Amino acid sequence: MKTSTFVYPWDVNGDPDAARRIAELGVQQVTLAAAYHSTRALTPRHPRHRIVTAEHASTLYPIDEQRWYGRELKPYEAGSWAPGDAYAEAAEALADAGLDVHTWVVLAHNSRMGADHPDTSVVNAYGDRYPWAPCIAQPATRAYLVDLAAEAATRPGARGTELESLGWYGLAHLHAHDKTGGVGLGEAGQYLMSLCFCPTCREGYAEHGLDPVELAVTVRAALGPVWRGKATDDGWPTVEKLLGAETAAATRAYRDATARSLQEAAVTAVRAAVPADCKAFQVLLHADPVSYHCGANAGVDPAHILSVADGVVVPCTGGAGLVKPFAAQGRGVVAANFTVVRGMGGSPATLADDVRAARELGATELRLYHAGLASDGDLEVVRGALASV
Repeated sequence: MKTSTFVYPWDVNGDPDAARRIAELGVQQVTLAAAYHSTRALTPRHPRHRIVTAEHASTLYPIDEQRWYGRELKPYEAGSWAPGDAYAEAAEALADAGLDVHTWVVLAHNSRMGADHPDTSVVNAYGDRYPWAPCIAQPATRAYLVDLAAEAATRPGARGTELESLGWYGLAHLHAHDKTGGVGLGEAGQYLMSLCFCPTCREGYAEHGLDPVELAVTVRAALGPVWRGKATDDGWPTVEKLLGAETAAATRAYRDATARSLQEAAVTAVRAAVPADCKAFQVLLHADPVSYHCGANAGVDPAHILSVADGVVVPCTGGAGLVKPFAAQGRGVVAANFTVVRGMGGSPATLADDVRAARELGATELRLYHAGLASDGDLEVVRGALASV
């Protein structure tokens, strides 16, 4: 079972033992960040630092200035956390250790863009902006995301890519000093709070037979019981009850069509940018099999996405059940993604059993989050688990 682990360039660069240590885990591949959102990351083994603060979303390589010349929306280059061509430096060390290197590209998740270009952000039914969430319906944002995917995914020497956040991003985002957990929103509340009402989305709703002003009023009314702590939630049926079945279906039709067309365009652009001599380049999406879900694992229709991309990376920490709808399609890579960092809710001790369960449900590959963040103890357990499955 092919196994890859996620890695940041700063996990490797400046640490002469990092690539060897990762290879000795028993993985065959690394998924190396080429474009990433802002983060504060632990580096528990690095000889020069213990904390890396990536202050804003950026590419981890120098951008193609000709591609982006004169454009209002373009990628931000990294600061001191990833100087120069940090991606290439790390990729070379990892390849020299015998590992296949695939790119890891985060797309519709960019707080710096939201700060510098407020009009690009998702706007909820109350008029609140989500600066971390670019609205994927806006033409300029879509063009930016497609071109970023093509550039970042196909770094020299990469044998494939994994595209994260290639879909709607909503409320559910761990922001700095996050204080949004006081009311349990449930799936229905998350959906309602993630509906976008920017000018482009208002036009989109109108094209699907909805009055956007009335829809915003309806959404706010539907959320009333949530704020009073009296809402019950069983997912989509609750959305239908709160909005009305026809209205709910129209919002979902608009959002599903918007995400699908972006995913199709991005995958097509990546494939067009792959060098001619790289015949087996894989394009995978981080995905959730419920199309109205938002976030890093974009909500998709399994049949559609596996007709577009070469496969999916599926969140499986806490259970591998989300693998099944993708595996049922009988095509493409279905990679089960497990967090193996105990401090982040992972369970390396149960990894061997988790992998067997995922395989029985149809997973064809394995992803481990995250070799750079895990403690020595976690990695030792992972090494033993991989040797036993």
